[in-house]
Amino acid sequence: MAKNKKAANLSLSDQLRVPRGRTKVDLATLDPRATTGYPGAGKKDAEERTLDLQPELSDLQERLYAAGRSGDAGGRRVLVILQGMDTAGKGGVIRHAIGMVDPQGVQLTAFKAPTAAEKRHDYLWRIRRSVPDQGMIGIFDRSQYEDVLTVRVNKMVPATQWRKRFAEINAFEAELADQGTTIIKCFLNVSRDKQKERLAERLANPDKYWKYNPGDVDERAKWDDYQAAYADVLTRCNTSIAPWYVIPSDRKWYRNWAVAQLLTEHLRALDLGWPEADFDVDVEKERLAEA
Repeated sequence: MAKNKKAANLSLSDQLRVPRGRTKVDLATLDPRATTGYPGAGKKDAEERTLDLQPELSDLQERLYAAGRSGDAGGRRVLVILQGMDTAGKGGVIRHAIGMVDPQGVQLTAFKAPTAAEKRHDYLWRIRRSVPDQGMIGIFDRSQYEDVLTVRVNKMVPATQWRKRFAEINAFEAELADQGTTIIKCFLNVSRDKQKERLAERLANPDKYWKYNPGDVDERAKWDDYQAAYADVLTRCNTSIAPWYVIPSDRKWYRNWAVAQLLTEHLRALDLGWPEADFDVDVEKERLAEA
């Protein structure tokens, strides 16, 4: 992901996506502090550059929403999947990047540990129920990937069970894509040192106690196991219709800009116009003038 002339001509989507193929992903080679593709001077202009995306992002999201409301969406919807270790910044992305669009066009689902009712079904059951409606942007704060990550690391099911889920998830995402869903899978790549720093900040500030979970330290002790699990996910579930994007997340300002830019690029690629009127415009103008 080095900065060079060739990279400058690529979209951010091209620069951040995991390379195609079955080559094993090595997370150790992916710099969590990188600022890949960022066109500005760094943190000092990041907020301005992120906000500069808002007019186009808002317009594109409204076109998608309008198509859904009018029945012209043809099943088109966008699903943003956010995965990452604790403190990677899923909430920050939702507030600062997704927060720039009209909330009525967004469906947010934060997946926690499955309830007793959910456990009575296949692991994809609750995921299917949360797929966004056509014309909407859906956000998954964690996702189906917990069933090959947390479940694996904590040995909740036999290895023979979670291993077959890679193919099942790929098939599920292919089904969504066939139905018109654009899938944007973001792995928020935070370093172990930065995670420790952010957890310490929560303990140092009473205003952030609510964000601290003692269980995060327990999960942190399994860091290497999680890195191995994420490497398998990025390798085995990186398809042409649902690729992974690795978002360097040690720098919050870059992380937020990058996800907003990715969303803009994907919405732009839908090439959406505005729905045609299903009424006689001239007649309605006359009626309104006389009202």
